[in-house]
Amino acid sequence: MRIVCAESVLACDEAFATLGETTVLPDRAIDRAALRSADALVIRSKTPVTAARIEGTPVRYVGTATAGFDHIDTAALEAAGIRWYAAAGCNAESVADYITAALFTLARRDGRPLRGRRIGVIGVGQVGSRVARNARALGLEVLLNDPPRRLAEGAPELLDLETVLAQSEIVTLHTPLTDSGPFATRGMVGAGWLAALPRGAWFLNASRGEVVGEAALREARDAGQVRRLVLDVWDGEPAIDPGLLARTDLATPHIAGYAHDGKLRGTAMVYADLCRALGRTPAWRPPAADGPLLAVDARGRSDEDALAELVGRAYDIEADDAALRRPATEDRAALAARFERLRRGYPERREFSACRVRLRGGSPALPAAIQALQFVAGGGAA
Repeated sequence: MRIVCAESVLACDEAFATLGETTVLPDRAIDRAALRSADALVIRSKTPVTAARIEGTPVRYVGTATAGFDHIDTAALEAAGIRWYAAAGCNAESVADYITAALFTLARRDGRPLRGRRIGVIGVGQVGSRVARNARALGLEVLLNDPPRRLAEGAPELLDLETVLAQSEIVTLHTPLTDSGPFATRGMVGAGWLAALPRGAWFLNASRGEVVGEAALREARDAGQVRRLVLDVWDGEPAIDPGLLARTDLATPHIAGYAHDGKLRGTAMVYADLCRALGRTPAWRPPAADGPLLAVDARGRSDEDALAELVGRAYDIEADDAALRRPATEDRAALAARFERLRRGYPERREFSACRVRLRGGSPALPAAIQALQFVAGGGAA
């Protein structure tokens, strides 16, 4: 078994070497020539897999250690009889952590609590469902919109888009990027979509940049229709629009799902699927590693203030924002290089679920909120 693996796939050499000869290459160096003797290909999103790239190669398996798979021509793979797999949900907790950190940061800048506000979650799959869970733990009222699920399930809690947009002070996108069918999402967010929001709404996107018409978003921001803007994904990334970057409150280089735990989970999921395809018993397990121990003193403070401190210590989203925007530049090429460099060299970040918490004080409801955010009780009081 000969396996080509992208270097961004965490622990790829340790895992896939148990199944055969493994060659690790830079993500963008994986071309047709690199696959001329490969039986399997394991990648992340920076490696497009097209019909031209696999044609004439012996590749019979393609796995991506990411939840999304719009970088893979799945139709071409299926037509060629090649098995493919995406690690659905592997980074969902990481993205939910990111949105939670963003919400607390915006609330602090506004000087107004989150509790009691209304948030619309557009796309209620692996990520959106976790974002909704965290939002409820923070005391927000959650409105859900997912047209494909609404059609398939008829669940009453899944509302029509018009209702969600009209009633949401905050809107966060968690849709896939799709080009066909009745619920295609490419370019979904345009001028009319944004005009349907209450004036002064917050808008967050950690799904796919191509879902949003960026010219319309810039206009909505300039007009005050959107008052707070958080973007982790961009149309045309890494060559992002410096003007749109300047209009954001928080901007990051497509790293919402980049927590160490989610990346390792993605590797483990692809590894397990390739083992199934080969009829092999897994011989590798991802290494266990405790995250940080965070002590929080909530005495004399509101639960929201204590939660905000805890979240901020677990993940400093403002540091990621500062890394992308400073020094300021209008040069798209320089910005694209920085974007790529930050993704490639992203420091280890742990999910909330890897962080242990020791709590002192707080209301009787605070421990439940901490657990709902997936933090782990660390044993004993702070």
